[in-house]
Amino acid sequence: MNSVIIFAVKAALYLSAFYIVYFILLSKDTSYGRNRAYILVAGLLSLLMPLITLQTSRPLDIQYLGKMLNDVFITATPERSSYKLFFLKGAGTFQIIFTIYILGVSLLIIKLLADLINLFILISRHKEKGSSIIRFHSFNTPGFSAMGYIFINSRLNSDETFEIIRHEQNHLKNNHFLDIIFIELVKAFQWFNPVVYLFDRSLRAIHEYQADQECLSSGITVVNYQNLLLNQVFRTKAFNLTNSFSNPSMVRKRMIMMTRKRTPSVANLKMLLAIPAAGIIFLAISAYNEIPVASGQNSISSSRTRIPDSGDQLKTNSEIPETEPFVQVEEMPIFPGGNEALLKFLAENTSYPEHAKENNLQGRVIIKFCISEKGTINRVSVLKSIDPELDAEAIRVINKLPSFVPGKNGGKAVSVWYMVPITFTLN
Repeated sequence: MNSVIIFAVKAALYLSAFYIVYFILLSKDTSYGRNRAYILVAGLLSLLMPLITLQTSRPLDIQYLGKMLNDVFITATPERSSYKLFFLKGAGTFQIIFTIYILGVSLLIIKLLADLINLFILISRHKEKGSSIIRFHSFNTPGFSAMGYIFINSRLNSDETFEIIRHEQNHLKNNHFLDIIFIELVKAFQWFNPVVYLFDRSLRAIHEYQADQECLSSGITVVNYQNLLLNQVFRTKAFNLTNSFSNPSMVRKRMIMMTRKRTPSVANLKMLLAIPAAGIIFLAISAYNEIPVASGQNSISSSRTRIPDSGDQLKTNSEIPETEPFVQVEEMPIFPGGNEALLKFLAENTSYPEHAKENNLQGRVIIKFCISEKGTINRVSVLKSIDPELDAEAIRVINKLPSFVPGKNGGKAVSVWYMVPITFTLN
């Protein structure tokens, strides 16, 4: 699966876990600063945590599985055809999903840039020297704030203008516009996830609660402030990027929160429950890198890629020994030219499957095989699988090995187990 899609899905799972904690434990509280910080940190962590990889050590016990050769690295460059538009011939399911996802991200980022440009144009046309107040006529909204400016509808009377300016100044003081830019970017990368829109709505509501609370703290009565709010309720917002005074969908909640009892500071401890929630998701979906067991032999690396010809078919093992092979013998089997030549042969004769390159499939396949008493290869199997195509290619090249000088025990030729890790990586 495309790594970008995996990242997006993981981020969606983290964001969902954070929102569940927010909705159940925090959304009804009046600790607006804490809730605002929680949403912003949750959005940031949801984009960073999928990038974290755990380092784990999972050595294989060669005492029981046979002689372990050092890694053979097969590297290639991802095929650019994996980025073709979905309507091109040969596009797979994941290519279609990837294309749709990238198109969605691109459209939302373009929309964000367009909104910012529109705001710049509005500011450049209507701003007055030495003033942060911009008066307009063309939008059906009493007022909003963005980019350090307060936008006021010129049709308002002086009392309404004064209170709305005071409200919007609180948005500017708390840098709410930067929050909106951030959540819009998160939405761009998580546009397919319904949870991101719930977080966006919650963050905008918190902005209004904070601005309302500071207005009420300055002396205006709750009744007068609610009347002002109701007088403007049927207006609409000018831009999605701004804090608008009279967002109709939030009015009821804002009026409820104005009269709600303040949440005690000890309730902030509830945020700690987000740690185990994120931890469970982290352990379930984080990537793991295996740390290979140290070896005295040198790895062989090859960046050579080759399209298999029609003669490269998997061999059938007609020779199946009746006795169980040894894992260690007095004289181990010898490949013509030694172990260095063996690893070189594997590196030069292993191809990176085209479909695996197109779908960014990579990882470490471990193959177990037996060298018979006649020096031939049999009993080839996969100890650690990554993908059927990569597994098949690793099996194919092992079956292609020429005969060894067989191993001996007590002067008698015997069969011996071997293992080799073949790591497929994309540049």
